[in-house]
Amino acid sequence: MMAACSFNSSAENESFSAEMVKKGSAIYAQNCAPCHGPRMLDPQGAFDLRTFPKNDQGRFMTSVGKGKNQMPPFGGLLSTAEIETLWAYVFVGEK
Repeated sequence: MMAACSFNSSAENESFSAEMVKKGSAIYAQNCAPCHGPRMLDPQGAFDLRTFPKNDQGRFMTSVGKGKNQMPPFGGLLSTAEIETLWAYVFVGEK
């Protein structure tokens, strides 16, 4: 049975399955942790993803897909579905 994780923000209500967050965590560990820090801790100069606005998934998807500032584009490496699972992980955060 797949559990669902629901999190509310003032701007929107997101619900992600535990499996989606777990997949996003794995994608993060492989592709994002070298710059943004393990588990989004100690970003060492990269954007602190723990502070990413929870109401701006579109901006997140664009930034990851097309790159931003020093971050390279991951659109050729990750599918839209994979970037969405990455968003689930960033949205939920480390608990």
